[in-house]
Amino acid sequence: MDISTLLAFAAAFFVFAASPGPDNMTIVARTISHGAAGGIAYGAGTVAGILIFLTLAAFGLSIIAAEMGIVMTILRYAGAAYLIWMGIKLWTAEPVVPALQPTSERRGVLAIFATGVALNLGNPKMPLFYIALLPNVVGSSLTPGHVAALAAVILAVETVVIGGHVILAGRARKLLRTPTVVRRVNRTAGGVMVGAGLAVMASR
Repeated sequence: MDISTLLAFAAAFFVFAASPGPDNMTIVARTISHGAAGGIAYGAGTVAGILIFLTLAAFGLSIIAAEMGIVMTILRYAGAAYLIWMGIKLWTAEPVVPALQPTSERRGVLAIFATGVALNLGNPKMPLFYIALLPNVVGSSLTPGHVAALAAVILAVETVVIGGHVILAGRARKLLRTPTVVRRVNRTAGGVMVGAGLAVMASR
């Protein structure tokens, strides 16, 4: 696989990854409400889901994944329900200035990571993305070398995209200096997460 092919894939994947959607909104909301660890954990989960689909595509199983309607639907609704629950919990939480938040608030990153994985595995657009993109970019078959190269590109692009969202949200978080401002931001972030969950449930 030559460099021009990898660059073409990187450009297409960057547009796919950076476009506004539930994942990026949730990364921002989790970073604002619980710090960089929450945003990074969710972002890492989305990347894990993407790499799982890449592996399926490498073994020619992406079409099978696209046909696993019931499993994908369960994953999508479970992840969306968890997002909505987190949003409601954040909306009703007592406002705490970030510098004064107890350490226990930072627990649960594994659950956030798992939510990111589940939502991406349940995303009906993921199998279609790989079915449509990979054959046009790298041909009909993927060798282990191709998979490794594409995985490296995905990790590099997602590092930029997720890192950018976390950095921007982290700067916004520094403005949280009073309980009143924290309450407003919590409710905004909670509303975003509920909206993201509903958007995932409504996706086809």
